Amino acid sequence: MSAHIQFFERDRAPVTELTQIVPALPPEINGLGDFALTLAQQLKQDWSLSTQFVVTNPNWVGNSQSGSPPSRRLAQRSAADFLAAVPDNRPLILNYEGYGYAQRGWPQWLYRALYRWRQRSPQPLLTIFHEVYPYHAKPPWTSSFWLSPLQRQLAAKLLRLSDHALTSKQSYATLLRRLAPDHSTPIGCLPIFSNVGEPKTLPPHGQRCRRLIVFGHPNSRRLAYQRDRPLLERTCQALAITEICDVGVPINLSRAPIAGVVPQVYGVLPAPALSALLLDAIAGFISFIAPDYLAKSGVFAAYAAHGLTPILSACQAEPADGLVPGHHYWLAGAADATLTTAEATAIARTAHTWYQSHCLPIYAQAIAVRLGFGTAETSCKTF
Repeated sequence: MSAHIQFFERDRAPVTELTQIVPALPPEINGLGDFALTLAQQLKQDWSLSTQFVVTNPNWVGNSQSGSPPSRRLAQRSAADFLAAVPDNRPLILNYEGYGYAQRGWPQWLYRALYRWRQRSPQPLLTIFHEVYPYHAKPPWTSSFWLSPLQRQLAAKLLRLSDHALTSKQSYATLLRRLAPDHSTPIGCLPIFSNVGEPKTLPPHGQRCRRLIVFGHPNSRRLAYQRDRPLLERTCQALAITEICDVGVPINLSRAPIAGVVPQVYGVLPAPALSALLLDAIAGFISFIAPDYLAKSGVFAAYAAHGLTPILSACQAEPADGLVPGHHYWLAGAADATLTTAEATAIARTAHTWYQSHCLPIYAQAIAVRLGFGTAETSCKTF
């Protein structure tokens, strides 16, 4: 009998609080931290569940303003510090991405800490696998090449230790099941939600400003303006774009016009301001993110939630996670790529419909049910 089944046989007192483990939180710019904070807010609103965060990065600097989420920071990444910070009378959510918890992506200390926590706590552990391990081929001179077997082993051990697991990609769920074929931990699959809002109503696509958004990681945006500049120009011409908005950590952006339009630099925006900007735009451009990774992209989720037409710089793609090229996004890099305003409107509508099946309230419900706070089922696929 596995350890976590033994723990579940103990009596658990009703609780209305839970703990989330994260590498960092805002004000640090970190997608995983934004995800965890947004989820906590929804769990509080819909399920009256309060969240305490445990931040594992010893160098994280918190926000002292009132209204900031309750959090504790580890002085060092160790099992002892973890056990001192994590209560044993609350359910636990681990937001897992190996490189967030260890420089080489192999946080063995985290597994040891969780194993000891499970020995003393009857509460459930839910692991959200934002990543599993870097399973794509790497050159032999990189650390990930040599550590990959250990990273795989650790992911399997974390899965076995968990009562439930969630991930954003069907391929991740399949991979996890292959890593631990002898174990029965339920693995749910839900694409991630938008960290910058989910408008209740959308203005018609045709009535929006002819605005295109370039949003995301600095590396992705550099690719958009440099490597993919011809594709960006093609997109702007096809949609008669009159305004290009660059949003994110500032980069050394050329002021040269793109299809006659000079990009406007907005920098890092608060979620409400970014949401308002997205809500009056018709398209969002994405470089770097491969089509089969869109289900785990916060940028794609933001575009879909706000009714934009997602534009990818990729040349080709296969359907994945319910997303079909030409129906949920446009491939600007395809040799025969043409896009009409009517097609862009239809793509925006289809992407938004796809998003509704895993929007933030549904995601929060999936979490609450798995932690034992509700019985309603969701559309979450289980492997």
